[in-house]
Amino acid sequence: MNDTANTKPQGAASASTSTLPTVSTHIYPRGGLDVLSREEVARLRDASAGGLHELLRRCALAVLTSGSASDDPRAAAELYPDFDIEVRQQDRGVRIELRNAPAMAFVDGEIIAGVAELLFSVVRDLAFTAIDRNGDAELSTSSDITDAVFRLLRNARVLHPSDPNLVVCWGGHSIGHEEYKYTKQVGYELGLRGLDICTGCGPGAMKGPMKGATIAHAKQRRRRTRYIGITEPGIIAAESPNPIVNHLVIMPDIEKRLEAFVRMGHGIIVFPGGVGTCEEILYLLGILLREENAHLRFPFILTGPTGAAPYFEQIDKFIRLTLGDEAARLYEIVVADPGKVAKHMDVGIRKVKEQRIAQRDSFFFNWSLHVPLDLQQPFMPTHESMAALDLHHGRKPHELAADLRRAFSGIVAGNVKEDGLRRIEAHGPFEIHGDADIMQALDALLRAFVQQRRMKISGEYKPCYKVVA
Repeated sequence: MNDTANTKPQGAASASTSTLPTVSTHIYPRGGLDVLSREEVARLRDASAGGLHELLRRCALAVLTSGSASDDPRAAAELYPDFDIEVRQQDRGVRIELRNAPAMAFVDGEIIAGVAELLFSVVRDLAFTAIDRNGDAELSTSSDITDAVFRLLRNARVLHPSDPNLVVCWGGHSIGHEEYKYTKQVGYELGLRGLDICTGCGPGAMKGPMKGATIAHAKQRRRRTRYIGITEPGIIAAESPNPIVNHLVIMPDIEKRLEAFVRMGHGIIVFPGGVGTCEEILYLLGILLREENAHLRFPFILTGPTGAAPYFEQIDKFIRLTLGDEAARLYEIVVADPGKVAKHMDVGIRKVKEQRIAQRDSFFFNWSLHVPLDLQQPFMPTHESMAALDLHHGRKPHELAADLRRAFSGIVAGNVKEDGLRRIEAHGPFEIHGDADIMQALDALLRAFVQQRRMKISGEYKPCYKVVA
């Protein structure tokens, strides 16, 4: 059951140093946040008032400005400097106070229902992470981390014991009109076949498949649909949830976010994107290349319109150079054929179901998939850690894939995450070292992303990295 809200406006506008209209109000969650004991509510309140407060404020502001065209994580805070949020305890549950909230999230003083749902998801996930999980120091084994991912998803109520039908769609937040239109067409074809959508929750290739599937689901009279958005605190401010997301999950870090995608999803489609999309591709290849996972069914399709063919040719060439032809056999490239993509995914997911039944594995969480500890441990992109990455030939393919993933993750941080932006401003661009041919291919790939405006939605892009052979 989704959370809904009662909204009691305290005036349509509030005194604020912002030049934009704001609203102050309080809202009462219905659903996950009102079924709490007094002790749990008190712990939630204490967590939100302590070190969690600034993170809660930043993520809540991102949700309240959903639909913003900016991918600068500091833009919303500058536009609404007086915004604040507070979780208050009451006998009947919790009350969320909003002060000087963006008026764009309200209609006639009433908060938009979908925005309220996403806001409650923010409070739920950040509070659960802060007060109910084991400390990071105690997550010392691979199974510990996988269990933590499971608990977070279960608490968010996105694990359903139904037939496999969840397609994870990856792709860029900064894409052109033709590519965006194509993502909608693929989503439409998936929706006609009864498949639900999970993305990173933002705009661009994360919104298009959901939008297309919405129309198809309506045509097929499917009323229980899932448009799941999985994000993490460092990303959400730069990629605010799109309005179609009806289940938002905020994981503690990018590694748990990526594991959530591959544990929940029954197949993955990749649309054109930038460094974040490459990070996701390399993460999945780093898992599927392992011997322990060689037997698992996992449909993996790269697709885009005709104009995206050179993009995928370059990605494919980079993968073959760094990880070998064996890695390239793990995915299929389909150009300009949404129906074929959906048919192949539908057939692939049916095979996934057959294998899960044979192995007695759950449909809603892939316990059989082996995710190694080095892919689960959070990578902190600093100038020292980026320069220390081992991007040389002679390593096992899955090990090289893991470090390549970290390189792209660092560039994502330098592009859109607040901590990464601060490091680049203070110390200059990250340096990435490796074998000459790998560095040349990496540099060519990144230059293409810049030329195709895949790094930023708007404004001139100043590289946060330096490739050193």
